[in-house]
Amino acid sequence: MNNDISAFFALEEQSTASKAIQNNAAKGSLRGSPIFSNELQIGKKSDYGYSAGSQNAPGEFDGEVSPNISGLSKQGYQFLRENRIGEALDCFNKILEVDNCNNYALVGLGDAARKKGAYRDAAVHYSRCLEYHPGNNYALFGLADCYKTLNQFHKAIEIWEQYLLHDDQNITVLTRVADAYRKIRDFKHSREVYLKVLEMERFNPYAIIGLGHLHYDFREYNAALFYWQKMLELNQENVDIRVLTSIGNCHRKLKTFEKGIPYFEQALKRDSNNFYALFGMADCYRGMNQQNRSLEYWNRILEQDPRNKMILTRAGDAYRKLKEHDNASHCYQRALNIEFDTYAVLGLALIAKDQNKYVEAIESLRRLIQQDPRNYRLYIELSDCWYRKGERNQAIDILGEYQRHGFRNEKISELLDRYKN
Repeated sequence: MNNDISAFFALEEQSTASKAIQNNAAKGSLRGSPIFSNELQIGKKSDYGYSAGSQNAPGEFDGEVSPNISGLSKQGYQFLRENRIGEALDCFNKILEVDNCNNYALVGLGDAARKKGAYRDAAVHYSRCLEYHPGNNYALFGLADCYKTLNQFHKAIEIWEQYLLHDDQNITVLTRVADAYRKIRDFKHSREVYLKVLEMERFNPYAIIGLGHLHYDFREYNAALFYWQKMLELNQENVDIRVLTSIGNCHRKLKTFEKGIPYFEQALKRDSNNFYALFGMADCYRGMNQQNRSLEYWNRILEQDPRNKMILTRAGDAYRKLKEHDNASHCYQRALNIEFDTYAVLGLALIAKDQNKYVEAIESLRRLIQQDPRNYRLYIELSDCWYRKGERNQAIDILGEYQRHGFRNEKISELLDRYKN
């Protein structure tokens, strides 16, 4: 973490430009960026390698073309911009009747397929273009984007790196490469590319957000918090709601629940039904053992999504801790009516244990252990049932059974020592 933060601040100190110029640059790079709207995806600046098919795009392809092919190409790309896919396809196919390896047409067919969501078909067209025209930037960009969408990140990286041989200063491509490395959990290369982007544009929102996600993915929550807070500092009034929930989630993971709540509250002011903000509020109050407050938010989620099994079990847990056993049982049963859920069955077993129905609780916990023999909590609860029944040797034997499976857990060991002594 310290290396990343030092690197970030070093980048901020490198410029010899005046502070006024720096501030203007920062505002120019952030204000109006998709990162602060409803589009957070990296590289959403353009859907196509030629910036959404600008009018000049066909003329930017290399090579001599006939006036007829040039006209069909321009018309085809105009149809693409107007979302008239069928007419665009007609134009590109007419070009191929005259010139079956024409780069205008092959990239156009790829773009049309990509616009329809047919990414595998698009990849075929871009690949065919590259067979005839190796290094064509538009085909490389389109093909890499197809592989990214198809979750074939290694292939995407390979193609984007070919693109960067021709244009190694393309920030959009660099951030996509960094994202792809992050998706394949290559921390070192992802971090290197994001930091390279920040060397080129110190307040680039895609790189800052990407570094936040990267550190979060690797459970480096303090480092993730640093980058997401940097985004908030740069655009306090207009920051994307996902930056707020991401900061809140870092505090959840760090168990600094009180610090997370204000960020989720800010997010709810923007969108009162935002799932991640409601979940964050509920989970923070759960972590603070304020079950009544957590229930407010679990139930608000259930109003929108009454069949969310995980939320039903969380609500059941909150009711159980408040000793509202009827409400808790109702939530657990609703979850089980959707499909089997370990935590719903566990919740019902714990209610039975609280009501001194030890035989019922023991039977349920035994069945759960058969299905999930590595879950140490099940052994602890089962052992506690036997201990409460006054059968200490049985309680010790259950904990020993966990260890005889070859599993090790600190809580199991501590409880076993306490029972033996």
